[in-house]
Amino acid sequence: MGQFFNEILTRPILNLLMWLYDVVPGHDIGIAIILLTVIIKVLLYPLAKKQIKQQKALQDLQPKIEEIRKQYKEDKEQQAKELMALYKAEKVNPAASCLPLLIQLPIFIALFHVLRTILEDMDLGSMLYSFIPYPGTIDPSFLGIVDLQNPNYVLAIAAGIVQYFQAKQIMSRGATKQPPEEVKDKPGAKDESMAAMMNKQMVYMMPIITVIIGFSLPGALILYWFTMSVLTVIQQWYMLSYKKRLEDQQKPPQEPPALEAGKAS
Repeated sequence: MGQFFNEILTRPILNLLMWLYDVVPGHDIGIAIILLTVIIKVLLYPLAKKQIKQQKALQDLQPKIEEIRKQYKEDKEQQAKELMALYKAEKVNPAASCLPLLIQLPIFIALFHVLRTILEDMDLGSMLYSFIPYPGTIDPSFLGIVDLQNPNYVLAIAAGIVQYFQAKQIMSRGATKQPPEEVKDKPGAKDESMAAMMNKQMVYMMPIITVIIGFSLPGALILYWFTMSVLTVIQQWYMLSYKKRLEDQQKPPQEPPALEAGKAS
């Protein structure tokens, strides 16, 4: 299994990275990693696009989901049936948003092995294809300043900040909105408030986890994660703004206030 993983994922990524390192002016491993991340992002674009659509659709459904949970809070079986019917009617699959993350995990693991191989020169020559030139000793710095072989706290914090904006960007305002004071004591309001609090915690917890893990990983891996997160934020911004423009175009034009006043008279 390890040999299979090596041949279909680790070795191709290593050779692509070494080819980029060879053609990049100045042979900067950091720039090569950024270009590799862009290529991986492009290859995963269809899955990432589907993930963003599913996440946004799931957020938009939160009011209906909370209503079903309140209505059938005493009957969990019926609640599950109603939720499944809602997902089917709205063509939303909650598990679909996890697929790109599951696919990125083995890529991340493969990249970890790749960076160990090239930065520690662990039998690099035997991993290269015949048409990829042997790079010799690789300088583990980015732009001659950032050490990518050891943990880099600045990169880790930057990755956490971008992760925060990535999560915040996809969150629907309605999903994290707390119930008004006058309805907090009504039945179901407590559950709604709890769900909103959990959603809000996730927005903050994921960046914190990213920073903590980033403090123990090589800077090269965090540079990959940071770049991937930035590209995801750009993709989400484009998709969500494009959807908003379409919705605005589909809205019927409103009559000017003067015409409405004339009709009333």
